Amino acid sequence: MVKKNSTKTKVQPYEIGELDHYLFGQGNHYEIYKKMGAHEVTKNGKRGVYFAVWAPHAVNVSVIGEFNDWDETKDKMKRGEPLGIYTCFVPEAKKGDLYKFCIETQAGEKIYKADPFANYAELRPGTASRITDISNLNWSDSKWMAAREKWDNKEEPVSIYEVHMGSWMRHPGREDEGFYTYREFAEAITKYVKEMGYTHVELMGIAEHPFDGSWGYQVTGYFAPTSRYGTPEDFAYFINYLHRHKIGVILDWVPAHFPKDAHGLANFDGTAVYEHEDPRQGEHPDWGTKIYNYGRPEVKNFLIANALYWIEECHVDGLRVDAVASMLYLDYGKKDGEWVANKYGDNKNLEAIEFFKHLNTIVKKRNPGIVMIAEESTAWPKVTDKAEYGGLDFSLKWNMGWMNDTLDYFRTAPEYRSRDYHKLTFSMMYYYNDDFLLPLSHDEVVHGKATIAQKMYGEYEEKFPQARAFYMYMYAHPGKKLNFMGNEIGQLREWDEKREQDWDILKYPIHDTFHHFMQELNHLYLTTPALSAKDYEDAGFQWLDCHQEERCIYAFERTDGKDRIIAVFNFSNEDQKGYELAITDAKELEVILANDDVAFGGSKKYTEKKVKVTKGKVVLDLSAYSAVYFGI
Repeated sequence: MVKKNSTKTKVQPYEIGELDHYLFGQGNHYEIYKKMGAHEVTKNGKRGVYFAVWAPHAVNVSVIGEFNDWDETKDKMKRGEPLGIYTCFVPEAKKGDLYKFCIETQAGEKIYKADPFANYAELRPGTASRITDISNLNWSDSKWMAAREKWDNKEEPVSIYEVHMGSWMRHPGREDEGFYTYREFAEAITKYVKEMGYTHVELMGIAEHPFDGSWGYQVTGYFAPTSRYGTPEDFAYFINYLHRHKIGVILDWVPAHFPKDAHGLANFDGTAVYEHEDPRQGEHPDWGTKIYNYGRPEVKNFLIANALYWIEECHVDGLRVDAVASMLYLDYGKKDGEWVANKYGDNKNLEAIEFFKHLNTIVKKRNPGIVMIAEESTAWPKVTDKAEYGGLDFSLKWNMGWMNDTLDYFRTAPEYRSRDYHKLTFSMMYYYNDDFLLPLSHDEVVHGKATIAQKMYGEYEEKFPQARAFYMYMYAHPGKKLNFMGNEIGQLREWDEKREQDWDILKYPIHDTFHHFMQELNHLYLTTPALSAKDYEDAGFQWLDCHQEERCIYAFERTDGKDRIIAVFNFSNEDQKGYELAITDAKELEVILANDDVAFGGSKKYTEKKVKVTKGKVVLDLSAYSAVYFGI
């Protein structure tokens, strides 16, 4: 048998080939970002840039940029089938050049789009993409990455410090905005977080976005850390630096929606590519944004590959997935007639459900130790159950019920707290349905909601002992912790992305001592396994007293199976003397932390740390708004 000569051109490793089309079309090309976008390559001995963009309904596409004087006639792209991926090699293009795609639509219009897969973008208000090379980022965090594979978020303490980078701290007196660069921020935030005892830093919206007021939640550059603070290399330095100092990094990630900016994903080739064509499916009326079409394999692939990009290429340790509820419900934020039911006639987004199962399964399979956190605000079942058991396979779910009930309780005047007593016990009625994280996020300190300190009932001086008691209740309650910047200094002004937080208030003793208290609380949490090791096992928590409605007293025990912590709270505005608590298996308790200690701005001096247990009871005098941890 004589073989026929093949005329088929061999596909180079950097080129989009048949297999790429197949996998992308199936939704399984998990490293598609290595092929799409702009990549420096050598072709036929010439160094240049290979461009690839998905524009399935385009008539023609060309790449324009600084390398061709933005001339759309010079670098026409070749269409690849069956998906409509356009490619070309431009030898004149080089690292640092700005570029866009000029797309001729079926309507005969020409539209100009930034690269959805770009790793770097022009500084706003510019909207072009910028050629860069991330293939040789200088990583030195191998010890951290190896340890991460064995890390179990369920057993370890997790205390997350949520930060908006542009407003955490700024350089004063500069003509520009005074932003810290990624490198400057790395060193400053590491020093602070280590001092304060947090385990992770969570960055609000760091992917490229045009509008500062969106806080990074209306993304146009999904694969690009924002150029506001530096280059991709600078961002890698930030991750590296925190890892070398044993601090984890979590990013807010936004797969729920995207903005309508002309250079972004909306109507990418003149048609609905990334979104649904039907506005009842493809638009958020309240947000003025587009909704991804999770049923389209290429779109699903884009998002899953993006998650893997941040985790595998940028070494982040987890993603906080924004607005999960808006994805799960077809009628989220919509009135009758503004949404389309699924094939069963109800409001569940079946395609989004499948997307989450696929996303979380593949992310965690490829990257053991990664934490995937759902900002899910409803009673959706099994958010953290494995996909094979009908769950969404997230690692953790925000406990919005706990947050709302607890903050409502502390807003209430003390004389009425007895009627709301069980708002603080209710959380344990459903707690083991999912693996929860207790969030005090940026959402709770904006839009007239008041800061955490301000939410506490009463006048200025009355708020701080309550805030200390509130945080001790939070840290003893089962579940991992998240606290937004500014909460730890008792900030009274609502957060504003246009200015740094009010560090100057630390000159006032009431704020300085509160800051010191939060430091002590975090470090105690880190070093006390009883407060975290059995967060999701009923053996780790036990009510000791939850029937003191009139006195507003609560008591419970936390244990890791070895050591025990007894947490006792008086949330009334009156001293409670002679309170008896049954302790049948110990001779004495030791005071470990007390919010009314003079060191934290309280009135008690705990010179004697031991409290005797007599005839199976301990008798305690509890100050107003007090919280005490005892060790056994």
